[in-house]
Amino acid sequence: MTEETEQAVPDEERDEDDAYSLQRKDVAAILYAVDIGDREKLVALMEPLHAADIADLLEQINAFDRMRLIKLYGKEFDGDILSELDESIREEVINALHPEVLAEAVRELESDDVVDLLEDLDEAQQEAILEVLDNSDRVAVEKSLTYPEFSAGRLMQREVVMAPEHWNVGEAIDYLRNTEDLPEQFYHIVLVDPKLRPVGNVTLGRLMASRREVLLRSLISETFHVIPVTRDEGEVAYAFNQYHLISAPVVDENERLVGVITIDDAMAVLDEEHEEDILRLAGVGEESRLSDTVLETTKQRFPWLAVNLLTAVLASLVIAQFETAIAQVVALAVLMPIVASMGGNAGTQALTVAVRALATKDLTGSNVWRVIRREVMVGLVNGLVFALVMGLVGLFWFGSAQLGGVIAAAMVINLVVAGLAGIVIPVVLERLKVDPALASGAFVTTVTDVVGFFAFLGLAVLVLL
Repeated sequence: MTEETEQAVPDEERDEDDAYSLQRKDVAAILYAVDIGDREKLVALMEPLHAADIADLLEQINAFDRMRLIKLYGKEFDGDILSELDESIREEVINALHPEVLAEAVRELESDDVVDLLEDLDEAQQEAILEVLDNSDRVAVEKSLTYPEFSAGRLMQREVVMAPEHWNVGEAIDYLRNTEDLPEQFYHIVLVDPKLRPVGNVTLGRLMASRREVLLRSLISETFHVIPVTRDEGEVAYAFNQYHLISAPVVDENERLVGVITIDDAMAVLDEEHEEDILRLAGVGEESRLSDTVLETTKQRFPWLAVNLLTAVLASLVIAQFETAIAQVVALAVLMPIVASMGGNAGTQALTVAVRALATKDLTGSNVWRVIRREVMVGLVNGLVFALVMGLVGLFWFGSAQLGGVIAAAMVINLVVAGLAGIVIPVVLERLKVDPALASGAFVTTVTDVVGFFAFLGLAVLVLL
């Protein structure tokens, strides 16, 4: 098999789960080209890769190989790679780029990508990048940076294709053909009134399918949403997902058009928010990255482990109140972790559903009581099923029907409380303006542990002693 054939086959033979991921042999070939200093071979290997794949590659290799690759790749470095890079290594890559290469890479980017690039850099690096921009682009980027962080103003791009509302299709097409500085990608023409206020969107599909004399206002899309420049980016992403938007105009406090947000940027925000929720639920910190050092990772996780320690101590204090009972009935020590573990798992299941539903605005005041009732009933049904199982375990393992009844009753109580806590706690925290993904886990775990131990050991004292 020739080398060309070997390179062509993997795409067809790849596992479906790895269809769009970098292959180890491709990474090895690229690193080999770096090792031998063969720039021509490196460029040939990197040329077919999408900017996102190159960003993944830079994130996966170590810092030493990353610096060597960037220097050897040189002027081929594309601006889109910078916008795709994880924030944790973006600054490192920028510092490694030759100033001329960085300047050319930044000039290729749309204004929203430049803003995203600058947000996490220090002032000196921001100024270095701003200096390489054309005056008009620099003014646009600096204006975007004056808007609040995580707002639509930071997310939007300033490059907008707009037309007066009285134009017809022919005038719009002529304008598009004669304008040299159109955005690289756009989906709508924004129609504006004489005061530059957006009044509607016209899709390119409807524009090209219509005769020249047709008025643009007759082609306006039914779905049209205007976004205030100060609107939170999370709300923007929700609107795009909820109303199936492709792009939406952004307006200032005077309702004048200042930019446009496109679906790729909105979905990137949605993806980031989902990632943050997962990391927060796991208690590892929303800034955790695979490229973090041991010290950085330790600092991120330590506070949450400390919180978990406090909750564990609280649960241990409950156990300590029943020390005499445990000493007299050793089986209690064997069985009580089962009750707490089942409650913890049930609480986490309900908690995950609640946090996700709150993030997507599916869980609201109008349906919260129905969802609470559902989770309580689910906890009750599961509790009864597992109560039967554990009752039989107590009977046949320890030969005590009373012990089986105790753990069965404790199981029902804890699973019902777990379902209730898993929904109520994140809802209450959300009403208190506390991120439920960040704080719910510790509270739910504490409730299920304390209730589980107290119910099981308390019933044991009443029934067995």
